[in-house]
Amino acid sequence: MTITANLDKLLDKAFEQYALDQLPTAPVSALAGVSDADAEALAKAFNIKTIGDLGRNKYLRAAVAIVNLVDASK
Repeated sequence: MTITANLDKLLDKAFEQYALDQLPTAPVSALAGVSDADAEALAKAFNIKTIGDLGRNKYLRAAVAIVNLVDASK
């Protein structure tokens, strides 16, 4: 099954043409709005260097799960 999605608003211009399967290995600064300084802070605090690291981070996943549960309970 082929998956397509327009991620232009989520990505820095330099990464808009990346294939979906390449994005997890792209630097976290490839996300629109994440500066190089933000990326350095994430690397220092949580050893997050790539989009995949960010998406798989246990603290981020826990926060998202908590927010989703609260939102679903409303």
